[in-house]
Amino acid sequence: MQKGRIKGNAQRGAQIAFGSFGIKTLDEGFITSRQIEAARIAVTRYMKREGKVWIRIFPDKPMTSKPAEVRMGKGKGAPSHWVAPVKPGRMMFECDGVPMEVAQEAMRLAAQKLPVRTKFVVRRDYVES
Repeated sequence: MQKGRIKGNAQRGAQIAFGSFGIKTLDEGFITSRQIEAARIAVTRYMKREGKVWIRIFPDKPMTSKPAEVRMGKGKGAPSHWVAPVKPGRMMFECDGVPMEVAQEAMRLAAQKLPVRTKFVVRRDYVES
């Protein structure tokens, strides 16, 4: 599988679908499975396992690499890790069941683990309870 290019904006997965708060990407890029897991851990730790977290991206694209100090040629390298390609506007994480301030800080901590610029978004019909 070739790496390919990521062009255009996200057509699907761009709206909040499950929770009341989320982080949306502003750049295109590849997010590795390790980065997704690091962001998930950061969110759940800050929220103290209250509320619910949804991960809206899945790393289903294999990336290959050849071992260090190997000459050119001799075919394509073995799969080394998996990535999730994201386009601008894609909703990556959502959460609910916590106050807005807690959700905002949790999503900020998650965004620090990711290699793309992000934006915190709130559901349109959200009312502070």
